[in-house]
Amino acid sequence: MRFKNREDAAVRLAERLASYRDDHPLVVGVPRGAVPMARIIADALAADLDVVLVRKLRAPGQPELAIGAVDESGTVFEGEYFAMAPVTHVREEVRTQREILRMRRELYTKAQPPIDPAGRVVIIVDDGVATGSSMVSAIRAIRARRPKKIVVALGVAPRSSLATLRAEADDLVCLHAPSLFLSVGQFFEDFSEVTDDMVVAALRRSAGAAVRPGQGEHQLKDAGV
Repeated sequence: MRFKNREDAAVRLAERLASYRDDHPLVVGVPRGAVPMARIIADALAADLDVVLVRKLRAPGQPELAIGAVDESGTVFEGEYFAMAPVTHVREEVRTQREILRMRRELYTKAQPPIDPAGRVVIIVDDGVATGSSMVSAIRAIRARRPKKIVVALGVAPRSSLATLRAEADDLVCLHAPSLFLSVGQFFEDFSEVTDDMVVAALRRSAGAAVRPGQGEHQLKDAGV
């Protein structure tokens, strides 16, 4: 299976999640790529939209390989390869990623204040996962705020990661679990970058306001995100 783009995956996920419409769920996207997807799903389910801020911790010399993840509170999830990284690298990587999370929270809050997930059915959306570290971190960050139920919604993921996520979430919907997985992007014909402008636009639509062109992407450009 290949998706035309993230919108295609979002529409398909919304169909699979239709049973949650009557719960008035809170749909949260993992920035940046999944937030426009979460917007589509939230609209389809008449749901509220928010973000959950987590960042993967990159392996030394292999920035695409996650050794773990960190949420904005500083809680670190240690992935399969975490112990292979030098302590000094981990400390610096945590510091770097937390600063990015801080700046994103500041930017996104201007578009829409965070929504309390307590007592709500929360649907966490991502275009796909590889190791699953960031999604586990997202689930645990939401779980700490006492939701009624956590549903994970993914476009694509390797089967090994799904086993881990099923143990963390209350429900999981994944459109494609290939036997051969190299990267999330290989399953999308168009996997164009999602900018902070796009995230802010999605959140402002949720808040009933309009985004000003240029607000967002340029503010974080110097952070290398």
